[in-house]
Amino acid sequence: MVKVLVLTGFGINCERETAYAFQKAGAEPLLIHLNDLIEKPDYLESSKIFAIPGGFSFGDDVASGRILANRIRYRLEKPLQKFINDGKLIIGICNGFQVMVKMGILPLFDGEFKQLVTLTHNNSGRFEDRWVHLKINPHSPCVWTKDINQLDLPVRHGEGKFLTKDPLVLEKLHKQNQIVLQYMKPDGTLANNEYPSNPNGSINDIAGICNPNGRIFGLMPHPEGFWDSKLHPLWNRIKLEGSGDGLKIFENGIAYAKKNL
Repeated sequence: MVKVLVLTGFGINCERETAYAFQKAGAEPLLIHLNDLIEKPDYLESSKIFAIPGGFSFGDDVASGRILANRIRYRLEKPLQKFINDGKLIIGICNGFQVMVKMGILPLFDGEFKQLVTLTHNNSGRFEDRWVHLKINPHSPCVWTKDINQLDLPVRHGEGKFLTKDPLVLEKLHKQNQIVLQYMKPDGTLANNEYPSNPNGSINDIAGICNPNGRIFGLMPHPEGFWDSKLHPLWNRIKLEGSGDGLKIFENGIAYAKKNL
């Protein structure tokens, strides 16, 4: 069974939902506190997937994800670099995505932890708690979104506006198909930065990106919030049954790990 390490502690609050989604998808999740992982980084060695869940780590002090990003980078950089070099998988959701970009683990163009993008305050100036429509790039190398064309997922964030350091970074993300998810309208067209289809003002409607080989994935919407069809606000009206579409993301990660690791 695929072992998944799910980070917890210091304001992370979606760890149990994330662990449960991995369990429903057929993995063996282990919740581990940041301090315990820093003390015993060998936990990474025995796991195939590392998940950084959503929440409000360190109270979003300074900027969302910044403090947790610094703690992980400067206390776990070498073990994490080995984890990545071994071909293992990482997923960061919402606050986890904020952590990943601020520690430089995404977009990871050259294998070096270097911050080139950020997630900052929503254009609306307020916390956004709503469901969004997402278009998935069929040309992306992302292993987590294989065979998924579009998704409905919830967002819950105050700092989800994706920005790049400069136009060259954005151009490279497009060229290498590292832009995995984009916000779209109900009719299937891109949001074109229109609120509320794009809930935060992200450049090019970007909701999630991956590294060049597609094994490291960060996204603002919460796939663990849609593991069952009845979690969708319109499940009864549109007659949804069975598993929620978000569960497929976890199933894809596990399937890749079983086959390749």
